[in-house]
Amino acid sequence: MIWETPCNSSTSAAPLLVPGIVFAGSLDGHIRAYASKDGKILWDFNTQRTYETTDGFPGKGGALDGPAPVVSGGILLVNSGYGMFGEKGGNVLLAFEVDKSN
Repeated sequence: MIWETPCNSSTSAAPLLVPGIVFAGSLDGHIRAYASKDGKILWDFNTQRTYETTDGFPGKGGALDGPAPVVSGGILLVNSGYGMFGEKGGNVLLAFEVDKSN
């Protein structure tokens, strides 16, 4: 069989499971947190934008693919910018912290 168009899964990056939550990145640049119980989207962040970086080098987000996000010390780390196979490239490692004020 010959494919006429490329076939990409929207969530091809490895997911991360922590108690009660599944973090999954997608080729559209979004990182989402899903409730592991029912799949409800709890949080959604679009990484495809420009960023001010700590070293002043231009930062840009892109597709999320390949490695899973990582949680360490209460920080969610996400690599954004997987530029293989026609996906949107980028060059940022993003760090998210839980808002403890709520």
